[in-house]
This record gives sequence, structure tokens and C-alpha cells, in this order.
Amino acid sequence: MPPLTIANLNRGHAIHFRCQHPEARNLRVDIMARMRGVAPFDALWERRKVLADPDGVVYELLALSDLIQAKKTQRDKDWPMIQRLLEADYAVEKGNADEQRREFWFMESRTPELLTELAQKWPDQCAQLAQKRRLLAGAASSEKSSLIEQLQKEEKLERERDKQYWAPLKRELEELRHARARNPGHSSSSPGA
Repeated sequence: MPPLTIANLNRGHAIHFRCQHPEARNLRVDIMARMRGVAPFDALWERRKVLADPDGVVYELLALSDLIQAKKTQRDKDWPMIQRLLEADYAVEKGNADEQRREFWFMESRTPELLTELAQKWPDQCAQLAQKRRLLAGAASSEKSSLIEQLQKEEKLERERDKQYWAPLKRELEELRHARARNPGHSSSSPGA
């Protein structure tokens, strides 16, 4: 639920599958054509991260910035992942980060410690970006309790936006389930169909 159709994907539904092949048993695959707050596929594809393993197998993945945007959901497990991804990226890249990478860290970091460290290393950029993300003004002063409170407010707002995005889609799924229950032999691809 819902059926895999272009119409359902274009409306923003996620279609879920469980792999049954012995080498990937129970691996969950989600197919989505749209994600809340994330750029359209063409832009995502242009920015993708391409990796190859030692055997030459190529993996094409969401760019880190897009993955972090996609993880801004109402699910509890996504927020610690955002924090870990950002901290890992900073640990690896901090020695040679360009202005764009630093802006990404300033705009997305989820801990007072990392925000304070960024503000101390690049105070001019922090001051400039504080116009876009107000809590950065507090990062320069190392006001930890205030930063924690502001980070929690940001997270709460994103969670609420995600709930609002999914609410009509959840209603559509319920309508599809009810329609299927009334007509078990009829596979409906859209509410009221």
C-alpha cells in the first residue's frame, strides 16, 4: 500500500518493498519520487556522490547535504543520524573546507559544541550567516543552554512540518485501505477510484 503507480509516486507517497532474495532477505527498499524539502530528482542526480568499491562496483548516493535534508523528519531515529553525519563530515574535512562546506556546517550542525567550535574558527562567516540562522549569534558567545534550546525549537519545527506534509498522504492511504477492504478483488490506485 499504496500500489506502485506513477500517480501515487507523483503525489509524494513512499512505496515500500521487502527483498526476499537470500543475499538481501528482509532488506527494505523505499521508492519515492518526491521528498519533503528535498530538491527534484534531476538536481539530486547532478549532486550525487559516486563511490566505487575495490571490485569496481559503483554506488551512486545522495549528496550529504541532500541526505541530511531528507532526514529532517518526525522520526526520532533520524535526528541523531543527522548529528553523526555532520560530525563525521566535519572530522574528515575540517582541515581543507572551503567556504561553501563551512556554510553547510554552520547551517546544519545540531550540537552546541560543534557550533561553538565553528564560530570560534570562522567568526566572520558565523556573523554573516547569523542573518540566515539566528542561533548562530549565540554560538559565538558559547551560550550552551541557549543553543540547546534553540536547536530543540528548530528540530520541533521540522518535525511539525514533516507531520503536516504526511497528514494528507496518510489520509489517502487510509482511503485506499478502506476501498480495498470494501472491494477485495479490485486494486485501486487512487482514493475514490
